[in-house]
Amino acid sequence: MKLYHCQNSRSLRPLWALEEMGLDYDLITMKFPPRATFEGYLEINSLGTVPTFIDGDLTMTESSGICQYLVDKYGPHTIGVERDEPEYGDYLNWLHRSDATLTFPQAIVLRYSKLEPEERRLPQAVEDYSIWYHSRLRSVEAALEGKSFLLANRFTIADIAVTFALYMGSRLGLAERYKPNCKRYLADMMTRPAFVKATSNQE
Repeated sequence: MKLYHCQNSRSLRPLWALEEMGLDYDLITMKFPPRATFEGYLEINSLGTVPTFIDGDLTMTESSGICQYLVDKYGPHTIGVERDEPEYGDYLNWLHRSDATLTFPQAIVLRYSKLEPEERRLPQAVEDYSIWYHSRLRSVEAALEGKSFLLANRFTIADIAVTFALYMGSRLGLAERYKPNCKRYLADMMTRPAFVKATSNQE
């Protein structure tokens, strides 16, 4: 297995999952954006996005989908939720929500506050999508009330997927408005040995 990765990007999700599962993999760490900095990257992933994951003849580009593939293909493992478990539907919902609802507005904030040239930055878009992001975090705050994990009474890849969004938010300066459950949860997740290993691997 091979993972193409940029520091603190969405590829941290599958990198963390690989570490939690103790799987063997090759890590290729690139500068962002890889389509401009890593020769031949568009031949590997025509989208030019991060991550790219290769397992034999299979190529995947969606970070939460890669996490689900790993537990389905190389499990069973405790970080996956099986179809016959009561919270299987919630598990899938959190995996998709983590990107479609949580990380999406962060991409707008990142682009128009940091990545675009000064003359193309859009403070209003940054403010609007920051508010959007924080409003969507209400579901995370509620789900964590009285709990250490999102579901199934254990750590799962749903926690990996959602924690990455919180982690990315903190790197964008959005953590000051996190509510107590989200703050506690993020701090706890960042102490997991596999998270520590994944973030040290990416340096």
